[in-house]
Amino acid sequence: MQPLPTHNPNVFSDRDIPAPNIDLHRVHCARNLEKCKICGDMVPKKHAEEHFLNTHAPVPCSMCKETIDREVFNSHTEEICPKRMVTCEFCEFPLPAVDLAEHQEVCGNRTELCYQCNSYVRLRETYNHETKCPGSVLNTVESSRRIPRAAEGDGNGRRRRDNGVSNKRLFFTIAITGIAVLIGSLFFQRKPEGS
Repeated sequence: MQPLPTHNPNVFSDRDIPAPNIDLHRVHCARNLEKCKICGDMVPKKHAEEHFLNTHAPVPCSMCKETIDREVFNSHTEEICPKRMVTCEFCEFPLPAVDLAEHQEVCGNRTELCYQCNSYVRLRETYNHETKCPGSVLNTVESSRRIPRAAEGDGNGRRRRDNGVSNKRLFFTIAITGIAVLIGSLFFQRKPEGS
């Protein structure tokens, strides 16, 4: 038995249709399907609007409230949106991308003390300073945010605190605070005599 000859009508669909059924197929497609003007897919007429809304309609960005074409929506939310969250390279604080340049301008100008050469170095210049520091090979840097002088580097540019000293200070501070709270509570709970 020989297969029926087929015809590929490019008007409505790309399917191969047996030649005896081609007229019936064309009528069916013309009545029930329409070609999407954007992607060229054949879509049932009753689902054409749903196809457009789910596939091609612009989408509002939940962060910046702009309406974005669906094709670039993912790249907008991950790379372009001014309200997307990014991290400061100096302090690792998360903030909206629109505020990053101003924040890093201030944050990068903070200084850290380099113990090798005893000079203060801007955070934005730390990498260049570490490679050109006239001090020793170990690059120990302390923040200007009042970290105790006992802090030492571990040889990898990271800070390491002397836990013995900082723990003693912490316990001492807690003890003093506890005593102050106890005395204060006794003083304010005492009822005046003679009333």
